Amino acid sequence: MAFKIIASQCTQCGACEFECPSAAIKFKGDTYVIDPDKCTECKGAFDIQQCASVCPVPKTCVASGSSI
Repeated sequence: MAFKIIASQCTQCGACEFECPSAAIKFKGDTYVIDPDKCTECKGAFDIQQCASVCPVPKTCVASGSSI
């Protein structure tokens, strides 16, 4: 399962794009999006998902099965 970015909460700061070890995050339109085919949830690289750990807005980078 890949992570996703809640577009309505994204501030377009760009922190997540540079921290993603699998280069799954790109700016598209007016927000950042996570390519589910590239997202590894940082498994094997980090204990926690880097996008969520650097995001300044809590619960903006979430598991795609999550709802808020």
